[in-house]
Amino acid sequence: MREEKFTNLEYTEDTSKSQSPPTSHDELTPEELVVEKKLRRKIDSLIMPLVILVYLMNYIDRNNYAAAKLQGLITDLHLVGNQYQTGLSILFVSYVLMQVPSNLLLNYCGKPSYYIGFWIIAWGLISALTSQVKSYGGIVACRFILGLAEAPFFAGVLFYLSKWYTKSELSLRMALFYSGSLISGAFGSLIAAGILKGLPNARGMHAWQWLYIIEGAVTVFIGIIIIFVLPDFPDTWKRLSPEMRRVANRRLAIDAAEADVDMPGGMSQWVGLKLAFTDPKTYMLAIGYHAITGASGFQNFFPTLTATLTDNHIYALLLVAPPYIFMVFYSFLHARMSDKFGNRFWFFVYPIPIVIVGFLIFMFSSGFGVRYFSFFLMIFVFAQNGVIYSWIANAIPRPPAKRAAALAAINSFGNAASIWTPFTYFPSSAPHYRPALGAAIGLEVLALLSALGMYFYTRKQNRDLDKLENTDTELRAEELAKLEKTAELEGLSVSEARKLAKGYRYMY
Repeated sequence: MREEKFTNLEYTEDTSKSQSPPTSHDELTPEELVVEKKLRRKIDSLIMPLVILVYLMNYIDRNNYAAAKLQGLITDLHLVGNQYQTGLSILFVSYVLMQVPSNLLLNYCGKPSYYIGFWIIAWGLISALTSQVKSYGGIVACRFILGLAEAPFFAGVLFYLSKWYTKSELSLRMALFYSGSLISGAFGSLIAAGILKGLPNARGMHAWQWLYIIEGAVTVFIGIIIIFVLPDFPDTWKRLSPEMRRVANRRLAIDAAEADVDMPGGMSQWVGLKLAFTDPKTYMLAIGYHAITGASGFQNFFPTLTATLTDNHIYALLLVAPPYIFMVFYSFLHARMSDKFGNRFWFFVYPIPIVIVGFLIFMFSSGFGVRYFSFFLMIFVFAQNGVIYSWIANAIPRPPAKRAAALAAINSFGNAASIWTPFTYFPSSAPHYRPALGAAIGLEVLALLSALGMYFYTRKQNRDLDKLENTDTELRAEELAKLEKTAELEGLSVSEARKLAKGYRYMY
């Protein structure tokens, strides 16, 4: 068998024992492609179901607060004024604060199974214990702590998946992953409706308390499974053969134009943070994500919005499910087409007018049918989410310390929208909620502007990479200075930094 070595800067091999032609630096051999297909099937069959299942529980545990509102939580805790909205938004304050340090710690510790599994168990316990709160202060405290415990999961999994999949594979997997939240939106409301109907006052507890206990207990059980079953990285997964491990690492190295590892000795996590915050793409993607997260804020009030169509709280919960179920299937097609055409910009942008029309219909119509149809248009905002997750991974491919920091920073700033948008849903603005949906329309326009910024900036970067790849081209003084800065930040020589351009182009 061939013995191969791949580092950040070079790839060497000994072919004395093999009749196969030398391996190209920038493509897999036919034999390796066969191995890659088996590898991808193995990854898809274990990792994707696990992370989807956890994300389903993540959203159920986070959003059962909205369902509990219809099950007596406000009355039992004596919430008045905007106290419900404060309880909703406080989770995202701690969630935002925890994002970046958590992802840096995840990249440093290198054990996603233990790290993520621990936090899943933690948030399951916190969710279950929320059932015992008796006051406004208690629910605010529980929601704040829940945000701390949930923060490591989402950005951590985005980083984790980017260590297993190439950029051409990520969009579909991100959509599959994100389907966990869409499924939770559908079935979380169905579960809540079942508990509301079947467990009111059982054993002296209200239905909303049982909602927290049941869903929290299930989450704890899943967290234990994650610790023992989720593989960490290709190098450490014992179920992979040595050949599969080699191909897993090599295909990611080819995809990013270098090995997907930090610099020898382990890149400082603070250097990764510096790299992330000196890249303009981090800010453009963060603004775009903030915009669509804010526009999708209606999900936190979905049962409240559907309750404007019926006086029956069980029916209101049931009406939440169909739009989510529709988007589960549509988002798969949407992501598949984004991967097939190798495009992120247009697949991020075309849902924007659809979403805006949905908001306008709900704001200015009165009939049940047309207003309920508007939910199926609003829900297109979640098609944008699947695209931006893969766009982030494509736009910031290396090194891992930078990617981990950027994913966390973008997710942190994006979710900050959930801190302020709940306060735009004034109870007095029911049943049309025009201030909130008007703000959502403005945020979708902001999302369009950020996407345009990404489109033109990544096109410019690709032109720069064309020039760098052509080693015969003499660089201008400002281009050379930029290259020297990159080399300094990443610990390379100027010639080595220039070689990183070979074969890699940003997807836009």
